[in-house]
Amino acid sequence: MAETATPVRSGPEADTTLDTKYTLEAGRVYLTGTQALARLPMMQRERDLAADLNTAGFISGYRGSPLGGLDQTLWRAKKHLDAHHIRFQPGVNEDLAATAIWGTQQVNLFPGAKYDGVFSMWYGKGPGVDRCGDVFRHANAAGTSQFGGVLAVAGDDHAARSSTVAHQTEHIFKAVMMPVLAPSGVQDYLDLGLHGWAMSRYSGCWVAFKAVADTIESSASVYVDPHRVDIVLPDYPLPPGGLNIRWPDDRLVQEERLLHHKLYAALAYARLNRLNQIVIDSPNPRLGIITCGKSYLDVRQAFDDLGIDDRLAAEIGIRLYKVGMVWPLESEGVRHFAEGLEEILVVEEKRQLLEYQLKEELYNWREDVRPRVIGKFDEKGEWAQPHGEWLLPACGELTPAIVARVIAARIGRYVTSDRIQARLAFLEAKEQALAKTVVASQRIPHFCSGCPHNTSTRVPEGSRALAGIGCHFMATWMNRSTATFSHMGGEGAAWVGQAPFSETRHVFANLGDGTYFHSGLLAIRQAVAAGHPITYKILYNDAVAMTGGQPVDGNLSVPQIARQLEAEGVGKIVVVTDGTERAYASSDLPQGVPLRHRDELDLVQRDLREFPGVSALIYDQTCAAEKRRRRKRGKFPDPARRVFINEAVCEGCGDCSEQSSCLSVVPVETEFGRKRAIDQSACNKDYTCLKGFCPSFVTVEGGRLKKGKAVAADESGFAALPEPQIAETKEPWGILITGVGGTG
Repeated sequence: MAETATPVRSGPEADTTLDTKYTLEAGRVYLTGTQALARLPMMQRERDLAADLNTAGFISGYRGSPLGGLDQTLWRAKKHLDAHHIRFQPGVNEDLAATAIWGTQQVNLFPGAKYDGVFSMWYGKGPGVDRCGDVFRHANAAGTSQFGGVLAVAGDDHAARSSTVAHQTEHIFKAVMMPVLAPSGVQDYLDLGLHGWAMSRYSGCWVAFKAVADTIESSASVYVDPHRVDIVLPDYPLPPGGLNIRWPDDRLVQEERLLHHKLYAALAYARLNRLNQIVIDSPNPRLGIITCGKSYLDVRQAFDDLGIDDRLAAEIGIRLYKVGMVWPLESEGVRHFAEGLEEILVVEEKRQLLEYQLKEELYNWREDVRPRVIGKFDEKGEWAQPHGEWLLPACGELTPAIVARVIAARIGRYVTSDRIQARLAFLEAKEQALAKTVVASQRIPHFCSGCPHNTSTRVPEGSRALAGIGCHFMATWMNRSTATFSHMGGEGAAWVGQAPFSETRHVFANLGDGTYFHSGLLAIRQAVAAGHPITYKILYNDAVAMTGGQPVDGNLSVPQIARQLEAEGVGKIVVVTDGTERAYASSDLPQGVPLRHRDELDLVQRDLREFPGVSALIYDQTCAAEKRRRRKRGKFPDPARRVFINEAVCEGCGDCSEQSSCLSVVPVETEFGRKRAIDQSACNKDYTCLKGFCPSFVTVEGGRLKKGKAVAADESGFAALPEPQIAETKEPWGILITGVGGTG
């Protein structure tokens, strides 16, 4: 029998708290996309309990934008996850997390299973999907358990806003033959998520779930009743033994089951549950638009910008098809959508996925009834020389303005509308005006005040360094003699290919502690095997700072790293610290590993670059941002010393800025010219600025910053202001609020 879950509150009378997003049983809740992913497994558990199934949930993966904060959200929701028998175990890296997920589907193959099944969620950003290809291929071929199921949430960064390369995961999932779902918003995260697990159980496939920043980082008021999604299982003819995981299982039998049955079962599920559907139709359809995910929102916004509501769209002859499962594309639904159309416009971001499948479905139609299909290119096609004009570019990401231009142009072939042309002219004028805007200054990302990378990424004169993944990557656009980088975990391995063919004898390679634990140790092992002189600078800052200051997913200390490197055959190891109190002593380090102060960094590096083999410098200094957070919580020492600059003595030479590269050393314009000052609100007490050769610095011991007194706003002028006119509208209303990041 199923166990009873912790009761949850429902109804409008329920008091709203920060926990309501997880405890409200039905109705509407305001959720972010990330919170929806945290709530989703709880809803699955509730559905299973109602079906008299005692299931458990398991979540594992590796953080990375746009899913960088998912683990923190799951940790904050721990008591709610625990109450629903859901275990969150972050992975050391993406493929090990995926292998753990694979293991959950094997639980019921053996005696001793505590539950009827374990439904699981994997998460990772695009590069993590790339490195998981082998696991995904094997695990998807093996299958899922009858009451388990797997949802693989892939965070895609189409514009490479916080990635080293733009990525699109659908083609990877297609290659390993995993069905792919593409939610358009927060409500879709819940609805398609439940469908994803149901489809996974039914078909035996792992199911991919695409998340982009525009949806995962958005918020919405959504319906959270776990039973609002009506799931119907198809009457698909199953082969002997069904479609789920089993043991033993021959590899070629797995392949046949996947290609001949599992994918078709997923298609049958998508068809019966209408995961793809016509959302706007016309009595006289001429132009069809097929779209999915975030691009569906772009199309709807483009309609709004052009003044096209559903009624006008139907009059024009537009039929709009929203695709929830983008691969494989369900054929019956898409053929019904295409019937009677003269032309189909495919709106999707990045490389073609829907477009190629659609053309394949329509290829054998008679020419007199087959609609023309365009998407990325115009009628000339993709590979013509010279190639056709790009309509919806595959590079970067689409915007509603780009989509609106294309839609208006295609509509113009069938109808003439002064209203639409006027709207389009306005959009184009706005785009041209924005293009003419010259940004006077660019806010280039830089290390935080007191960041250890400000010091650790410097190299001696005459040396160069290879960059790595992490905040320290920013050294590549600074004057740090740091150039080129690798994927996560490959740091320094490029030198194995360069060294035999270069007159350069030695390089440094930057490697963050999180990356070291993730997979970077293998790169060091490769360097030892090759034997070329290289110094790994392992930047131990005690936090995965780039995604929110999370801890490394396991136990990792400086003495552990030193002992591990020694055991791997690294010939010379030095630990450098900022001189603050450590949780270890020099006696905890391997014999012969010295503990040096960061003031000696240049000398240490000059010594290591002369070593004939592989060496390592472990730079130990806590992340400045994390240090600040911990101090606020009373979990980190807060030195009773502050640094000031005597403006009357300062000559504005800038040596303090040169020595520290610290953003808290700010310029101050005076009647005697530009001087320097310390921004006390931003200072993280790193004290590197004191290395500047200057008598103007003053240190204050024991002093505290004066806190300003709260002052009520002067409301005397408000009476003269006219009352704002409140717009009466049932449509969303856009408000522009200016400011700098962080003001919200």
